[in-house]
Amino acid sequence: MSADNARVVAGIDIGGTKTSGALVAADGTVLARATRQSPVRSGGEAMAETAALIVEEMSLASGVRPAAVGVGAAGVVDPADGAIRAASDTFVGWAGFPLGDRLRSRLSLPVHVENDVNAFLLGENAWGAGRGGDVLGVMLGTGVGGALVLDGRLRHGPQGAAGEIGHTPGYSDLVCTCGQVGHLETLASGTSIARRYAAATAASAVSARAVADRARAGDTVALTVFAEAGRAVALACVSAATLVDVPLAVVGGGVATAWDLLEPAVEATLASDPPVSGMPLRIVPGALRADAVVLGAAALVAGDAHPSPPSQKESNSDVASRP
Repeated sequence: MSADNARVVAGIDIGGTKTSGALVAADGTVLARATRQSPVRSGGEAMAETAALIVEEMSLASGVRPAAVGVGAAGVVDPADGAIRAASDTFVGWAGFPLGDRLRSRLSLPVHVENDVNAFLLGENAWGAGRGGDVLGVMLGTGVGGALVLDGRLRHGPQGAAGEIGHTPGYSDLVCTCGQVGHLETLASGTSIARRYAAATAASAVSARAVADRARAGDTVALTVFAEAGRAVALACVSAATLVDVPLAVVGGGVATAWDLLEPAVEATLASDPPVSGMPLRIVPGALRADAVVLGAAALVAGDAHPSPPSQKESNSDVASRP
């Protein structure tokens, strides 16, 4: 491996729908990308193998083997060894799975695993909408996750679950994917948006993207579903800002690509229920979109060679369409 190749790293995003990867050079050039469906019902072994195959696929396509692999994975992750400590029931055989150890053994490479929302926030904090100091990250996807950067450093907490805002209670009387009642996730995840719309309209199964399309076409039920999600997200961010004094929250994930539908309720809630400190709180959509997790994951193992974000042309090739 050449000296330049030694600085190439892989970033992997393991999500509830797909697993994506980017092979990133020290100057920020994306040398290769790959995406596969996440086998969430097939267990941890299948999930790890999918991530490993993506690394190998990118290596083959680029002719470069990465020096290390950073992973952003769904669930609560032990940052010390990369094991999955907890996960929603969307994933079978994921909680307790030793992901870091399995990938290190499978690839014979250094591997650093973080929660995918932590990786998302690291990417946005370095190069996107969350640049600067203290920031809360909220990811609205299959579920709802959260992360915190305080004093310029990712905050894990003693159990590795700092910032997990999606599983805070008091937002509804609905049962969450974790089995408890009323969590933020019951209103603001893509799964809950689709379910709530279907329940309110007796419609056949629809996706969050379809609900967004109907809202933009003037469907009042769809508009209400997104307004309730936006208000819940804003209230959760205000609570976090009150507790840890963060001035900025960055919202990402597939649902955030419908920011035009969430923003009115977010802004109205910030006006009606601002942080008690009186200091302004900004809640903004992420800027890196589909690249945030893979770039944040790559940054975990890039050392001094922190990658810059790819050009807009490169980014758009892997940006998720609006829901």
